[in-house]
Order: sequence, then C-alpha cells, then structure tokens
Amino acid sequence: MEKTLALLKEHTMKIVLVLVVIFFTITTKGKMFEPSSFNALINQNAYVFVLATGMMMCMLIKGNIDLSVGAVICFLDAYAAILMTEKGVSIPVAMLITLVIGLVIGAVMGWLIAYINIPPWIATLGGFLAFRGLGTAILIPTGPLSVSKEYCNIFNAYIPNIGSGSFNITSLLIGIVCCIILAYVMISSRANKIKKGYEAESMVSLIVKLVLLCAVIILFTVKLGQYKIGKLPGQGIPVVLIWVAVILLIYNFIASKTTLGRYFYAMGGNMEATRLSGINTKFILFLAYLNMQFLTVIAGWMTLARLSGANGTMGTNFEMDAISACIVGGVSAYGGAGNVFGMVVGATLIGVINLGMSLMGIDANWQKVVKGVVLLAAVVFEIVNNKNKSEK
Repeated sequence: MEKTLALLKEHTMKIVLVLVVIFFTITTKGKMFEPSSFNALINQNAYVFVLATGMMMCMLIKGNIDLSVGAVICFLDAYAAILMTEKGVSIPVAMLITLVIGLVIGAVMGWLIAYINIPPWIATLGGFLAFRGLGTAILIPTGPLSVSKEYCNIFNAYIPNIGSGSFNITSLLIGIVCCIILAYVMISSRANKIKKGYEAESMVSLIVKLVLLCAVIILFTVKLGQYKIGKLPGQGIPVVLIWVAVILLIYNFIASKTTLGRYFYAMGGNMEATRLSGINTKFILFLAYLNMQFLTVIAGWMTLARLSGANGTMGTNFEMDAISACIVGGVSAYGGAGNVFGMVVGATLIGVINLGMSLMGIDANWQKVVKGVVLLAAVVFEIVNNKNKSEK
C-alpha cells in the first residue's frame, strides 16, 4: 500500500495531465484530439518550454525567479523588427545583435543579484518595468511592425515530407527513430546501474514506462503528420519543435550529468555549505541569470516568428507561464529539487489547460483563474508532501 501511494505521489502531475486531456476531449467533443490541436499545443507553447527551462535553473537556487523575461522579449523583438524592416539589417545580423543585447541584460541582472546582493525579484521587477516601457516606446513612431516570411520560416516551417500522400511519412519515421533511441538509452542506463552495483528499477517497470512514452511519441507524430493547412498534404513536425527538443535535451544533460548542474542543486539545498566546500556560489548565481536571458532571446525569436511581427503587448505574462510550468512540474518553490522532464509535464499541462478552455470558448479571465488555482494546488501539494516526509 505504501509503495502504491509513493508511486502515485511521484507521478501525480502525469496522472493529472492524462485526466485533464480526457476531460477536455470529452467536453470539446473530440476537438482536443484533432491534429490541429496537437499542432497548436506545440506552436503556441514553444516559448513556455524554453523560458521554463531557464526559469528552472534559477529556481533550483533557493526558488529564485526572473520577472523580466516577458518585458525583455517585448523590447528585443521590437528592436529586431525595427532593424529588419526600418534599418534594412539582414536576418542573421539582427538576430546576432539581439543575442548580444540579451546577454548584456543577463550579465547586468546577474551582477546586480549575485555581486550587489539585490534580491532577485526586485532586480528583475525593475527589468520588467524598464524593458516593457522601452519595448512599447520604440514602437510608437512606427506602430506594430511585420517581419519577412524568410525570418518566420526559421521557426514556423515544417520538416519536409519524403512521401507524396496526404499523410506526412517523415513525421512518423522521426517518431519511430525517437522511440528506438529512447529504448536504447533507458535500457543501457539500467544496465550501467546494475553493472556499477546501484539500485535499478525492475525490467517490468522499465518496459511499462518505455511503452507509455513511445505511445505518446507515436501519437504526437501521427497527429502532426495528419495536420493540414487547407488542401495541402500533412504538414508534419514543426521546425520549432526541433528547436525546443534540442534545448530540452541539452539542459537535461547539463542538469543531470554535469558538475555544473550538481552545483545548482547543491546551492538550492544548502547555500552556505556549498560555498564552504569551495564552489563559487556568486558566479553560479550570475550564470543562472545570464543563461535565463540567453534562453529569453531564443524564446523572443520564436515569438516574433509566430506573431509575424512585433507589437507593444507581446511577451505579456510570459514570466508567469514559465514560473507556473516549473512549479506545476515539480520544481520546488524553495530550491534544490526539480528536473527538466517534470518541467515539460508542467508546461504541457498549462498548455493543455489553455488550449482546452479556448476550444470550449471560456473567457480569458476565467482561464487565468483556473491557472491560478492549479498553481496554488501544486504549491500546497509540495508543502504537504514535504511535511509528511519530515514527520516520517
């Protein structure tokens, strides 16, 4: 019984995600399972996965957050649009300029927080106000600006189909390859643990987990292969999904397999003990905010392409979406706990809730209410769970 309860606690958000998908599939009369919904879930929430990855690295250090990311996206996208449309700057140069500016912003934020000891929420709140104002102000003379199709295709295009039918074969083949790689990684990881004498999950548990993950991958790739725009053949996998997948894989490796990643967790567990062990905690904290703005630049590129232009309201509440995805996905609000896979589950859950309520025609204000309740429920669950563990 205790093992069952422990298993349910470990996979609570995954179970909730499945139940929410089933609920919206029923209430929307199957619209939730249409190919267009799967495509929208990825394209409309790509920025959440990217920003939440950076936010997770900040939150691992004592629950620190960055409130400026949405405003920085507004400013950088507005400036990038002006460079490409008004100044005639080429796409690669404009992207490089925004990257450099973003890194400078991250360096300043990191320096203020790590070396001047300004509380993160105050420093980033200042950035939130300043960059939202700048982004809106520089667009006043021109108004909203549209960017070229060539730029948009960097993120909005689809992986070409190797076949000629209405279904995108490439999408399914990529899904099968991903399943094969996943099976190899999971089985070899278990074998290595056993070889080194570490505790490893049973083969039955591994097979069940592998089958479920592969089923989800194949479902997504099949639905994306069926997605059509007008009378065109199946569009397949969006390029933006490749960007997101690469970022998630890189940061999952950094967080779980590298010494640097261990430093983030150690600082969240006990900052003073980490410092006394010889780790430069100030530099790691600086690096967290520099990295946050690096990923903010990438999320900004994606947003500019998805909206096909810049306006003064873009990036609104992006920081809240990223923080919510982390907390719902099991990243501790107190630091020291969380992982990329859990964050992905949280981001997906937030995306499914947004999409499902939109399909139901629920007012945007009530959508915020629901997301707020989900966020509070996740925090309460974490506190109660930690309290029960400490009592034991």
